[in-house]
Amino acid sequence: MAGAPRRAGPVDVVKTVLSAFIGIRRKAEHERAPVTPLQVIVTAVVLVALFILTLLTIVRVVTG
Repeated sequence: MAGAPRRAGPVDVVKTVLSAFIGIRRKAEHERAPVTPLQVIVTAVVLVALFILTLLTIVRVVTG
């Protein structure tokens, strides 16, 4: 199948979610490696959890 879009890999999904966090994403990147909603949801939940844990750790280090 020449011309069929390739599946998005884990790095592509992380790039997509991180760019969504800050509100930027190029249309060309979206067309190059389309991601499924499930990939986006799972990656976003994991990244938000890591972000919250990082903030809690920083607060504990600063206040403790």
